[in-house]
Amino acid sequence: MTEKIVVVDMLSESTAARLRALLPEGFVLTHGLARGLDHLKEILADADYAIAGQCAVTGEMLRAAKKLKLLHKWGVGIDNLDIDTARERGIKVARTTGSNAVPVAEFTLGLILSTLRHIAFGHLHLQRGEWRGAHLPRDNFMLSKKTVGLVGFGAIGQNVAKLLAGFGCTILYTQRTRANVEIEAATGARFVALPELLGASDVVCLHCPLTPQTADMIDYAALSLMKRTAILVNVARGGVVVEADLVRALREGVIHAAAMDVFSVEPLPADNILTGLDNLVITPHIAAMTADSFVPTVKRMFANIEAVSRGLPLPPGDVVA
Repeated sequence: MTEKIVVVDMLSESTAARLRALLPEGFVLTHGLARGLDHLKEILADADYAIAGQCAVTGEMLRAAKKLKLLHKWGVGIDNLDIDTARERGIKVARTTGSNAVPVAEFTLGLILSTLRHIAFGHLHLQRGEWRGAHLPRDNFMLSKKTVGLVGFGAIGQNVAKLLAGFGCTILYTQRTRANVEIEAATGARFVALPELLGASDVVCLHCPLTPQTADMIDYAALSLMKRTAILVNVARGGVVVEADLVRALREGVIHAAAMDVFSVEPLPADNILTGLDNLVITPHIAAMTADSFVPTVKRMFANIEAVSRGLPLPPGDVVA
């Protein structure tokens, strides 16, 4: 018997072909072809398994999926999945814990350097034929020897700390519970409360999940605790930052600059208030996307789907519900 996997996100034909080349025997795969609830409900109606990346999976979609056995996150963050409805309907939920830690950590480092050194600004203007080397909008800063604060210290935050070791940075971190002493020793990071981290850091990086506790956590009051020369980097979730407050802080010089790979509304509308600021680097939610991690991550998702198909337990670290 053939079982059906649906990727709810829209995919290019080349990406779909790469996925199908990795499919285990006995499975077929389809994917989203359009945006909109009706289309997603239609393709999920006879799905045995669903995979979701950046596309939200709502309760209404899950109720339309009469055969669904497993909802698998392509990545780590599950804030766009209706976990409660999945539990109600007996649908297992899994994710690829830690799979994007190194790609996102490397991308974070890239955003830090681009923001501190005006790399994106210089590139944009030179593409327009404008030589702006002597006319940067504000000061350049080195990363070496700076204090970096990590809000969230899971696999991504810990990998960022390790990458920063070569720059001689002082590493602070905050999260709901303190990491064990072995992790602190391996990363050289020190646990502090959020207000202290914001006030002491030259670079603040967000790596926390979006939860009721972290939603709108970085508002104007939080930004006002930061140094005027500091930068903010968000590779967590857009909802962690009050975007209107960030724009105000950037325009008023409350903080030096910022970089964002995630937004409260995605895709980011062309006329969004975050576009057009010369002290804000923005990228389209691509921190986790690397050719190197594609195959191992997909194989891991497919292995979990095979396990459910055979009635076998999932790896405990991948189980959400």
